[in-house]
Amino acid sequence: QGQLAESGGGSVQAGGSLTLSCLVSRFRIDDLCMYWFRQPPGMERERVALLNSIGDKSYFIDDKDRFTISRDNTKNTLYLRIHNLKPEDTATYYCAARGMHCTGDYDWGRGTEVTVSS
Repeated sequence: QGQLAESGGGSVQAGGSLTLSCLVSRFRIDDLCMYWFRQPPGMERERVALLNSIGDKSYFIDDKDRFTISRDNTKNTLYLRIHNLKPEDTATYYCAARGMHCTGDYDWGRGTEVTVSS
């Protein structure tokens, strides 16, 4: 499914916004089922959002209205915009890819850390 490289994490104040990016190499992003996951410190990794090959979006967490998944096919890049950041958003955010039909094994990026202070 390609190589994935996240960026855009950092330390932010609560109430701010952040856009995470995931550059996909070797494959066309619109041929893939793309995900954002996050893993808070000491907790399990959880699925945040999905964007499939035809552009359908799904969100899997509470308070999902603060999150927007999108992609730029010309840049082969996936994004996650997070608004009104809260301390509980502190986590390592991972980009993941599966085949076009959202089945099969995940390919993972290395993650980008987001720390939200109150």
